[in-house]
Amino acid sequence: MPRLAALLMLALAACTLSDGDEPAASPTDMQGWRFTSGKRPSRAEYTAVVAACEQGAVARTQGKALDLCLSDMGLRRE
Repeated sequence: MPRLAALLMLALAACTLSDGDEPAASPTDMQGWRFTSGKRPSRAEYTAVVAACEQGAVARTQGKALDLCLSDMGLRRE
């Protein structure tokens, strides 16, 4: 009986995790992007820059295509 209860708890936890807030897939692949310093951005840094571009957080990047916005924010293609 305790094993069944543990199995049900794990199933319930898996259901709540799959229904929750999942991060949106990034619109472009982060492969090939580098900072102007040459360093590759971490996944968190790349996601933050993409979110800033999509939400228009910086006035000079509002209304630009994502690739142009990323280059304005300090990223460049390899």
